[in-house]
Amino acid sequence: MSTDHHDSAAEAPPTSPDALLAFLADLGIEVAVHRHPPLFTVEDSKALRGDLPGGHCKNLFLKDKKGQVWLVVTLEDRRVDMKSLDKSIGAARLSFASADRLWAMLGVRPGAVTPMAAINDRDGAVRVVLDKAMLARDPLNYHPLVNDQTIAIRPDDLVTFLKATGHDPLIVDLDG
Repeated sequence: MSTDHHDSAAEAPPTSPDALLAFLADLGIEVAVHRHPPLFTVEDSKALRGDLPGGHCKNLFLKDKKGQVWLVVTLEDRRVDMKSLDKSIGAARLSFASADRLWAMLGVRPGAVTPMAAINDRDGAVRVVLDKAMLARDPLNYHPLVNDQTIAIRPDDLVTFLKATGHDPLIVDLDG
């Protein structure tokens, strides 16, 4: 299966950041929006965020050998052991999923992966896993589907949002 990345990169995301913010507002969820240059890595984020408070997170888009797709959301500095992760979430031998699958299932590009992309998984095919330690931070910072903005959201509001999109998150202690 051949994909022309130039054409797909030009595709508009299925949900705009403004539509996401409106969805959050309709749920009664308030977020703070911070605009910044595009960020592609945790290192980019650390270099540019200044004193932005709260938990800063990373998102791992994974698949297992049975074809289940997972979005694991944890604190940015958390070292994730893939072998113990698969046992703790009930997965079968995890590996990173492709950028094409990321776009097809969550409607975001690498560098903009976020639990907010659950809004684009209308079939509920992606299992969302949240690190318990991350949920102790308030606020939590995520991209709102694009990597030139960051939103700060309360942990319980994140869970409310995920449930409203049909994703009852699996909350796991990644300390093992």
